[in-house]
Amino acid sequence: MFSNLFDISGKIALVTGGSRGIGEMIAAGFLANGAKVYISSRKADACTATAQRLAETYGGECIAIPANLSDVEGCQQLADTLSAREPRLDILINNAGVSWGAPLDEFPELGWDKVMDTNVKGVFFLTQKLLPLLRASGTAENPARVVNIGSIDGIKNPVFETFSYGPSKAALHHLTRGLALHLAPQHIIVNAIAPGPFPTWMLSTGVGGGGDTDIDWSSVANNNPRGRVGTAEDIAGLSIFLCSRAGAFTVGEVITCDGGVAYAT
Repeated sequence: MFSNLFDISGKIALVTGGSRGIGEMIAAGFLANGAKVYISSRKADACTATAQRLAETYGGECIAIPANLSDVEGCQQLADTLSAREPRLDILINNAGVSWGAPLDEFPELGWDKVMDTNVKGVFFLTQKLLPLLRASGTAENPARVVNIGSIDGIKNPVFETFSYGPSKAALHHLTRGLALHLAPQHIIVNAIAPGPFPTWMLSTGVGGGGDTDIDWSSVANNNPRGRVGTAEDIAGLSIFLCSRAGAFTVGEVITCDGGVAYAT
């Protein structure tokens, strides 16, 4: 009864924004635990290189499908490409996301629209286009899973001048609840993870690292109740929980993965 609670072996997963950062961490964790993983990102070369590296490191199949998920056409193209390769999709990780920083008085319309289009609209329409594959996977005993990657910035006020990012993630958290309500009866479970500080390109640009993830993260870690930033094991472990038998009765939740910074400080 309890021996395979966290088993995801043999599952087919798509991780958007999987060429780096949290998406790459989740893809690596899935591969290491026996899933077949597709990753997508806007930059084809980076997507292909990451897929090859992950497959070599962790074994299994990791396939790149480059895609721009900021518009409906890109979402449809990704869904069509995946549908031509697979009869079903067991796990969808909606991780692709962008941010934009600028002073309040100078914040541009482009910085608003680009963030909302990718972080909210893209998640909705990619999920919509992939519903036939998710429905083909999900059963009452073993539902398909959708995990949206939000942010603690959708829960608390961000420290950076990223005025569209926090609202986009708050919208994504609420979208998660709405999708969960409609899709749970169809054997598709939807949840969200709200990560805190992880050693990613995006956070590095915010703390002066210029995108380099091989920096001293102590200034960030010292402000966290756990005294560190997140690791690949942290985010992959929570994702595996949500996508395995262990998480089959958890529906519509937004679970923080942040060392306690959102609520314990």
